[in-house]
Amino acid sequence: MLLRHIRYLLAVAEHRNFTRAAEALHVSQPTLSQQIKQLEDSLGAPLLDRSGRSVSLTDAGQAYVRFARLALQDLQAGTRAMHDVQDLSRGHLRLAITPTFTAYLIGPLLARFHGLYPGISVSVEELTQDRIEAALGEDLLDIGIGFTGEHGADIDCEALFDEALSVVVRADHPEVDRLAWFEQPLVLLDSGFATRRYIDDYCREQGVKPHIAMQANSISAIIEVVRNTSLATILPQALAEAQAGLRAVAIEPPLPHRTAALLSRRGAYRSAACAAFVELIKAPPATD
Repeated sequence: MLLRHIRYLLAVAEHRNFTRAAEALHVSQPTLSQQIKQLEDSLGAPLLDRSGRSVSLTDAGQAYVRFARLALQDLQAGTRAMHDVQDLSRGHLRLAITPTFTAYLIGPLLARFHGLYPGISVSVEELTQDRIEAALGEDLLDIGIGFTGEHGADIDCEALFDEALSVVVRADHPEVDRLAWFEQPLVLLDSGFATRRYIDDYCREQGVKPHIAMQANSISAIIEVVRNTSLATILPQALAEAQAGLRAVAIEPPLPHRTAALLSRRGAYRSAACAAFVELIKAPPATD
């Protein structure tokens, strides 16, 4: 049995169609079908049900794919470990962050990292926390930056720092009543974001109904709306301090702090590049 057979089976299981799986793998459909049949013959059981309009896993296939996927992840991690360069002269880091960190944390952090380790390439994705954890579980990421709270059983969470949320307005915005801030027209992230759910929970607890004039699924879009209108928003206080033309407004009672955290797959191999990034983000900020 070859790794090729496992990759082919996982592709068919994902696409539920031989033609689409063959296209994704850049092989012919007859070749793909032949390789899957060889795998089934070697295991002595049918892995795929081909009788329906779409291909599905048999009971034996479902049992086998679960372990095949884990084995492939471990083998891929082993390949990375073999090629890992401990002196950090080269390497690769796969990182994902939740969206609110994009506007104030990740730029300076990656600038420091690149300055220290210019030979390491970095790929960065902006994902919701649920998608970060799913990608970590599938070994598509080395590390994620999200928040503490409830996590999947295969996710390790390490607290980093507290993050304060506040009302954010443009610098020349008239004063906002800190007790009646919710009467101010707001532009907020939509309900798919953890930050929005955090805000909604706070409003329910305080018994207030905010005046939501606009919603968006982009932090950068919200920042531009606030800069160019009289709308306010609720975002990390550090974001207002890092972005020109914005200022933070204290409200009563203040929004509870939340804790930023490093997220990783439990038991996953941590490359030298990943270990260096973790060490950097956990280090206390430099002082002049």
